[in-house]
Amino acid sequence: MPRKNQQSPNPFTEPVLDVLKHNAGKILNYKQISALLELHSESDRVDIIESLDLLVKEGLILERELGKFQYKEQELFENGTIDFISSGGAYVITSPTEKDIFIPKGKTKDALHGDTVQVKVTYANNHKREGIIQKVIQRRRTDFVGVAQVTAKSCFVVPDNNKLHVDFFIPLSKTKEVKDGQKVLIKLVGWQSGENCPMAEISEILGYPGAHTTEMHAIMAEYNLPDHFPEEVEAAAKGINTQITNEEIALRKDFRNTTTFTIDPYDAKDFDDALSFKKLPNGHYEVGVHIADVTHYVKPHDIIDEEGVQRATSVYLVDRVIPMLPEILSNFVCSLRPKEEKLCFSAVFEMNEQAQIVNEWFGKTVIFSDRRFTYEEVQEIIEGKPGDFKEEILILDALAKKLRDERTKNGSIFFDKEEVKFRLDEKGVPVEVFFKVQKDAHKLIEDFMLLANKKVATALTQALPKNSKPTAKSAAAVYRIHDSPANEKLTDLNSFVAKFGYSLNMQGKKSTTASINKLLRDVKGKPEAGTIEILAIRSMPKAVYSTENIGHYGLGFDYYTHFTSPIRRYPDMMVHRLLEAYIKHQQYSNLEELENLCKHASAQEKTAAEAERASIKYKQVEFLKDKVGHIFPAIISGVTEWGIYAEIIENKCEGLIRVREMKDDYYTYDEDNYCYIGKRSKKVFALGDKVLIEVKNADMLKKQLDFLLVDTITPNETQHHRIENRERALGNKKDKKGHHEKNKSRKAPIPPNKKRRR
Repeated sequence: MPRKNQQSPNPFTEPVLDVLKHNAGKILNYKQISALLELHSESDRVDIIESLDLLVKEGLILERELGKFQYKEQELFENGTIDFISSGGAYVITSPTEKDIFIPKGKTKDALHGDTVQVKVTYANNHKREGIIQKVIQRRRTDFVGVAQVTAKSCFVVPDNNKLHVDFFIPLSKTKEVKDGQKVLIKLVGWQSGENCPMAEISEILGYPGAHTTEMHAIMAEYNLPDHFPEEVEAAAKGINTQITNEEIALRKDFRNTTTFTIDPYDAKDFDDALSFKKLPNGHYEVGVHIADVTHYVKPHDIIDEEGVQRATSVYLVDRVIPMLPEILSNFVCSLRPKEEKLCFSAVFEMNEQAQIVNEWFGKTVIFSDRRFTYEEVQEIIEGKPGDFKEEILILDALAKKLRDERTKNGSIFFDKEEVKFRLDEKGVPVEVFFKVQKDAHKLIEDFMLLANKKVATALTQALPKNSKPTAKSAAAVYRIHDSPANEKLTDLNSFVAKFGYSLNMQGKKSTTASINKLLRDVKGKPEAGTIEILAIRSMPKAVYSTENIGHYGLGFDYYTHFTSPIRRYPDMMVHRLLEAYIKHQQYSNLEELENLCKHASAQEKTAAEAERASIKYKQVEFLKDKVGHIFPAIISGVTEWGIYAEIIENKCEGLIRVREMKDDYYTYDEDNYCYIGKRSKKVFALGDKVLIEVKNADMLKKQLDFLLVDTITPNETQHHRIENRERALGNKKDKKGHHEKNKSRKAPIPPNKKRRR
């Protein structure tokens, strides 16, 4: 609330108001306020009394009795999403630019994690906001997964999600004969005022925890992922006329005699993109990016389309794919399988040897794939081994590298990508962990898909009406957008890397992205590489779908969309329909409908990513359950108030080292520098450091790994020099007693797949 008068020259006015705000609801006299401010001189107390009088006159505090004061609460309400922490308290996230509102334990009313809530703000200053939940506006979900605790007189379900801070009461009439200790799917019935916990009923008994089938079905239920298609959807898919007639071919550009092949993972079944290649008489190359023409078979608002809208994306769990479209479409009719004629929607480019685009064409095609390659087969050809279509592959690889160089000049940011994969035995037990590493074969496909997506987005943008304000019913395009990092995050990153002698040029978008790429190259192989790479990745926002274009910061593109995977992403189907309408000078849809579909697709994409991570986490815990007591090299992947997260280098399994179990010293948490410092030894454990850990526990129920810290790994550096170097990096930030202070002026990075706050 703004002051009615100019700010008082009394230096204690703001601190006094903050004390009363922080103790909202309490009545304090000037002596108590003085004590809380640690001010004890007579002159200080006189100033405090004067400031209290001023605050009363301004209407910001109340004098309840003579000499006794209370903060006057302002009726400020805000809406947001509630995010629970382990203590039972929570934060309400209202907007990306506002500080989250802390909700103390006991003040969360009947809210559950993820709900949209109304919160009454009871305290606020420049550093902190607090409040209490007034009401739940909308439940994020009503179905939950947990373990039943059954007795003769009662049944409670303890949820798997540790962000759900309460157990659910199940009336005995709603238990479906569940046995104690079984994992179940429950449905929220309600939460009566005054009751300690919500009431639910059991929808499905999943089985006993620890069994592969039980746990995978539990993950699917937790994230509301379907395990089958409705019968009517399957029937509709089987009833599709899949014959490619001569009449249909006559309407399309014929690429059946042009060299064409697919490049995909070895275990892929849904081949939604292919490349064609032809040398032209003028010395240029014709490269076709051919995408399965899903929308030829799936029409807007038909039963298959509606199911695709709801799913929005295929989900890839460790042991299965949950497809967006029925298998007959995704793996057979639309899949660009070798030696079969297929209908496609294509982006065809005439390119010179420098990979510059001379001409481009978009339209419907028919193709015949000559060969199905795996990434491994193409990589061997690129590395010099003989193979089919070697000349074509090597030219495409050279062109892709030139496209990549151009992207680099224009501001694309390149992070090394590694995906965790498992080999499972016949019972679903992980027997090996390996990594999918991007090599030239992957990048070849990626670069041409990026080119097609970029050019389609540009074409759709050019088709939009110029100089007219869009309305809900006007034409629109669908973009894949990626906002630039917040200035605060870039400033924090720049401040941190400066301690190691690096810097970011933040004068403009291109200079910033160029300097981030240079930073990532410069730190390779350095002791600080792990820390800086982690922080650089976490400074980036997430990409989403939208009808409002802001460009794609990470790629350095002004226009970008998703066109190349319509079998597994619904936005790509939307883009296919928009592009077809553009070619035919028609209008497929309107702004309002497309924007709603974009928001839903973005939300489903996030859910899919969370489910995929949950399945990986479960298999990582299962993989290590028989390795308790084993010691592994690891890298510190997160530093928080409650401990250190470390990721085992050889298998990417991540666990928590609790700070209370680091017994060799008393460690102080330095939030600004993402590290712990030993009070006596000055030993430092920082984000990105390599350490030795021992596997202490692998909890299958909680999908949680606990590690013990064994030692640091400091090659080519003595411990003495390490301390000196880290002390220099920290800027010798000490308090008057010579101890490192805990500094909370900025938030520590949030560990991947972990709670937002504790």
